[in-house]
This record gives sequence, C-alpha cells and structure tokens, in this order.
Amino acid sequence: PMRSLFSTPTRSLARVAASLLTLVAAGSLTGCMLFMKPPANLDYSRTRTSEAGHYRATIHPQGDSIPQGRLHRWTLHLETVNGAPVDSATLAVDGGMPQHGHGLPTKPRVTRDLGNGDHLVEGMKFNMGGWWVVKFHVASSAGADSVVFNLSL
Repeated sequence: PMRSLFSTPTRSLARVAASLLTLVAAGSLTGCMLFMKPPANLDYSRTRTSEAGHYRATIHPQGDSIPQGRLHRWTLHLETVNGAPVDSATLAVDGGMPQHGHGLPTKPRVTRDLGNGDHLVEGMKFNMGGWWVVKFHVASSAGADSVVFNLSL
C-alpha cells in the first residue's frame, strides 16, 4: 500500500520534468533560429524573374529605402520577359520572415494600376530587422506565376 502512494507522485513528477525538458529544448531551438544567418546565396536584387519565367518584376519602395516599423508604399513594375508592360493583372501580396515562421504584420495589397506596367502596393510594413521575403502572385494573359523578393533589414 505504501508503494502505491509514493509511486503516483513520483511518476507524476517525472512526467512534469520530462515535459519541462521538452519545452526548454523546443524553446532553445526556436531561439537559436532567431540568431541563424539567412542562407548565403540569397539574391537581394530589386529586379527578379518570376518562378516560372513568365514575368520580370522590379520593386521601387517609396523613397527608395525600406523603413522599419512604418507603413509605406511600393511601386511594382511588371513586364513580360520580352519587356512588354503588364497592366491588366490580378496581383496578390504575401510574405514574412522564414526564420521566425511568421508572416507580414500587415496585409499589403495592390490598390491601383498606374499604367506602363506600374502597380501601387500599399500597406507594406516590416516591424523588425532581419531577412524578409515578399512574394507577388501574378495572373494575366501571360499566365499565372509568382515572383519572390528577399529583403535584408
């Protein structure tokens, strides 16, 4: 009878200790990811060819620099790989910080077609320094495709 009284709390304590060790290990790995450097071969250019090769896109942040912690606008210039401006397109914006596992702090969107392949992107915001990815999903008569920009803030 005495054994059963002492075995239950001991097992329970062992389970709590194992759970705490698991949480500490997971937290340590996550914390380590925050300090990892981005992959060495990232292309940070502001002009990129889309993933399937249908488009060439260029980002022009308002004021030419990308501020941290402030809402700002971009102009996205979009053209076919042959250089023809793409005006009639459906565009969506996505992104985040791959090392942190979170998306953008806002929901940026393309609000206006400015003509000659230029599109106004509003609601851009990056709330911290580090490696960010911004992805534009494009659909037009040239096809559906995505173009990805790497940013280092």
